[in-house]
Amino acid sequence: MGNLLYLVHRLPYPPNKGDKVRSYHLLKHLTASHRVFLGTFVDDPDDAQHIETLRTMCPDLHVAHLQPRWAKVQSTTALLSNEALGLKYYRNAGLQEWVNRVLAENTIDMAVIFSSVMAQYVEHSQAPNTPMLVDFVDVDSHKWTQYAPNHSWPLSWLFRREGQRLLAYERSIAAKARHSFFVTANEVALFQSMAPESTGRVDAMGNGVDADFFSPLATRVSPFADAASRPGEMALVFTGAMDYWPNIDAVTWFAKDILPQLVSERALIRFYIVGRSPTEDVLALASEHVVVTGTVPDVRPYLQHATLVVAPLRVARGLQNKILEAMAMARPIIASKSCVEALEVRAGTEIFSAESAEDFITQISALLQAPEQLASVGIAGRSRVLKNYSWDAHMAVIDQYLSQGATA
Repeated sequence: MGNLLYLVHRLPYPPNKGDKVRSYHLLKHLTASHRVFLGTFVDDPDDAQHIETLRTMCPDLHVAHLQPRWAKVQSTTALLSNEALGLKYYRNAGLQEWVNRVLAENTIDMAVIFSSVMAQYVEHSQAPNTPMLVDFVDVDSHKWTQYAPNHSWPLSWLFRREGQRLLAYERSIAAKARHSFFVTANEVALFQSMAPESTGRVDAMGNGVDADFFSPLATRVSPFADAASRPGEMALVFTGAMDYWPNIDAVTWFAKDILPQLVSERALIRFYIVGRSPTEDVLALASEHVVVTGTVPDVRPYLQHATLVVAPLRVARGLQNKILEAMAMARPIIASKSCVEALEVRAGTEIFSAESAEDFITQISALLQAPEQLASVGIAGRSRVLKNYSWDAHMAVIDQYLSQGATA
């Protein structure tokens, strides 16, 4: 058993959104064999109630409180330098002092970094040569660059700048790290194309899904309209954090460019947007045929009783947990081609793939007339998850590098 410093940009509990699911399971994997010193942020006041629960799992815990509005203001000072805004956004004196103390008072065999911006706490410490393993998850810099064309100036300029500055930082951190990880082989290839010097120093470490938690139960009650009020309703479901721009873009595109044609053919279709913190733009989509739920106590009933789960992501990085969760629930899902290509699945038999609005419309229209096909694909999807997507198997990729520790 060794000592690890684990730095995460968002409280890894509860595992109720994409990045937190991954960071939680990585923490769970690390604590099984190591003493872990966890430094992290709470950026949602609702998460503060879970700090003590997390402490029972990881006693050596420091939580810094981050106010998103103030952090955004603070991040703008990066415009006066060459820094990425994200570095300033996550800079906290109290967390830096805690990291300094942990490194001074303990023999740390390895620092495990979740999200590149957290590496700054090792860099700015009194032990900057502490060996690091970095879980980039996605190529975040490329994501910012993708945002730019979809926004007008000055945001287009700001996002393009962030992509450039963050890529420079990602490259510097990957060069310093013992090894780095991305969520899919596609992300590895993308990063290596942008940072060719990283070849041989990065690997894929995929996501998994808790198939025991995400499993269908006959006793689980449907959250949708009862048969008396809307007999024959067909629920199309999207799940995700609804203050995250790729999700906002996905549901807006679906509601405006895809759903109207579907509804014109089948009036009982209703699109459910299920997830925390919907923005004003998302709330404005609500209508007779669009339901914006906001935070729900449990996403599983919405998945289990969906006629079809949809993931029309046009700006998607890496492997989407929402897709694996729907598959684990044995529900059929149609997702953007780029999302499906990130998975080890058979399109058409375990998941459905679409690209353009017309493609989504054509396929969904046909599928809603083929309930037996929907059911068989749902069952096949769960079988694939059980076979290929356990968390333990995926997180074990990091173990060979942890064993090198300070002796490497």
